[in-house]
Amino acid sequence: MEKQLKNGVPMPEIGLGVYKMTDEEEAYRAIRHALEVGYRSIDTAAFYHNEEVVGRAVRESGIPREEIFITTKVWNDDTGYEETLHAFEQSLEKLGLDYIDSYLTHWPVPGKYVETYRAILKLTEEGKVRASGVCNHTIEQLETIHEELGEYPNINQVEIHPYLQQRELMAFCREHHIAVTAWAPLGRGQALQDPAIREVAKRYGITPAQTILQWHLQQGRIIIPKSVTPSRIDENFAVGQVELTDECMESINELECNGRTGANPADPNFLEHFK
Repeated sequence: MEKQLKNGVPMPEIGLGVYKMTDEEEAYRAIRHALEVGYRSIDTAAFYHNEEVVGRAVRESGIPREEIFITTKVWNDDTGYEETLHAFEQSLEKLGLDYIDSYLTHWPVPGKYVETYRAILKLTEEGKVRASGVCNHTIEQLETIHEELGEYPNINQVEIHPYLQQRELMAFCREHHIAVTAWAPLGRGQALQDPAIREVAKRYGITPAQTILQWHLQQGRIIIPKSVTPSRIDENFAVGQVELTDECMESINELECNGRTGANPADPNFLEHFK
């Protein structure tokens, strides 16, 4: 399953997130297993400190490079125009690849996120990046990019799960053809025990994780669940085989409680979260 980004580049709807995969061999085995199962999208970042193992797993998989969609991100300390160009070259070298499919601003650092995205656009124009995008940008920040640079990003990767649904942001992105990728799509595991989700899962004979991931897909989002466990990697990939009814979708929609687990980019002091 693929989603066509607004610049025409196809992006798989299901990818493997590799955040906190810091054990090199464990990460390598997880990525290789995911690729063997059928995943064709890997989501990493400079901040994850595993770009090297992602690149090695991709190169040694035997799968043609053009069939695998690789995303990485520029970290907060490296934002700004020239800084981003330099950070990109470092990521490209660590990955050992000729190009990156999607290069994203990891967080909207105040005073720098527009110039950071300007640098990503330059990399796209040069053919080093296929699809430019951002992470964790609010409506206001997306509008600022549009006002300054004349276009909206192709992708906005944000925290979305049953307890934090960001409906206004979702509607804005849909209106402006910005593909939304959900990070922490399972609510860091917290939503898996929710009675409403377990009830829907029981009704369809699927797992709570598959229920939540299906809920995401039916709302048009890209998902990047992370796991190093082969059975969970398999489970997460085996979605899309059922369709939740409107009633079941609404029962999950009702779980919204502003349950944010990460930093809030609308907070002027959100960078304190990383200190």
